[in-house]
Amino acid sequence: MLSSPLLDASPLSSCSWGQPNTTSMLAPQADQVMALGDWEERWQEDRIGFHQPHVHKMLEKNIDKVVSGRTGVRFFFPLCGKAVDMKWLADMGHSVVGVEISEKAIKQFFAENNLTYSEEPVPAIPAAKVYKSSERNISLYQCDLFKFSSSIGGQFGAIWDRGSLVAINPRDRETYADLIISLMAKDCRYLLDTLLYNAALYSGPPFFVPDEQLASLFGKSCDLELLQSADAMTERYRAWGLDSLTENLHLITPKSI
Repeated sequence: MLSSPLLDASPLSSCSWGQPNTTSMLAPQADQVMALGDWEERWQEDRIGFHQPHVHKMLEKNIDKVVSGRTGVRFFFPLCGKAVDMKWLADMGHSVVGVEISEKAIKQFFAENNLTYSEEPVPAIPAAKVYKSSERNISLYQCDLFKFSSSIGGQFGAIWDRGSLVAINPRDRETYADLIISLMAKDCRYLLDTLLYNAALYSGPPFFVPDEQLASLFGKSCDLELLQSADAMTERYRAWGLDSLTENLHLITPKSI
C-alpha cells in the first residue's frame, strides 16, 4: 500500500499541515458515529477491507525504535481485529494483549495462525471474555475498549495503534487518549498510525486525524515525533471520493518527570 518514498523522521511540532484551521477541518466528521454493533456487523459480513493480511510495513521498518533494545516487551493492541502483527511480535518473544469487540475476529486470529486457546470470563467486565493462546503469550479481550483499564490488563511497554484512533468516533478522542495514557508504563513507546485527507470528501471511518489534534490530545504528558509520512493513495481510496491520502506514523513517549 505504501509505495511513495518516506520522509525523514522529524519532530511533530515541525509539521504545519493544516495548522490555521484544525477545528474547521474536523467539522465535517465531528458528529459521525459508529456503534459497536456496526463494527460487529462488518465482521459478520466480512466487510473488513481495513484488515491487512501481512505485517504492516511501517511497523516492520520502525520495530527497533519501538522495542528500543528491550526484550519481552508487553505490547497493547487497541481494536486489534485479527492483526497478523500480533503473532509476528509474539514470535519475537514479546507478549501481546489486544482488545476487540468482535468474537469472530478473535477466533479467526487463532484459527488462521494455527494457535489453540483457552477462554475465560473477565470478572471486572460483565459479559466480557479473554482468549489466551496456549503456544504464545497472546491474550485477546472481547469487550468494549472503553471498559478496559490498567486494573484489568496492567500497563504496557509498547502500543501499536494501527486503525484504532482513526476508527473510534471523533467525539470520543479525548476519552480514548486518556485511556491510552493510563495504559502507558513509564518506558512505553506508543506507535500511532494516522491518516490525513480532506474530511469534506469522505465521512469515514477511517477518520481524519490531524497532527495538531495529536499534540492537543497527548502533548501535555507525552513527547511526539513524526517518524514517517507516506503517500498512501490507491484506487480504493479514490473510489471513496478522495483526491489524496497521507499516512503518518508517530512515536509517542511519556515525558520524563
